[in-house]
Amino acid sequence: MVLRSLAFVFGVVGLFAPRRVVDWWLSLAVESDAVVSAQGWVYTAARIEGLLLVVWALRGCRSDGSA
Repeated sequence: MVLRSLAFVFGVVGLFAPRRVVDWWLSLAVESDAVVSAQGWVYTAARIEGLLLVVWALRGCRSDGSA
């Protein structure tokens, strides 16, 4: 239940603010002060990932608990 709740929260953030999420992960990945920018398709992929997380989280809430 907690995992699905976290997936829902991260999914909503990724769905509605993909640029912030991707830029945050890039800042963690790059150790230097170099300016790194992602390709345009990365933000679309982040949105799709967010949508999939939200769908997965909501689909789990609808189940009868047998899984």
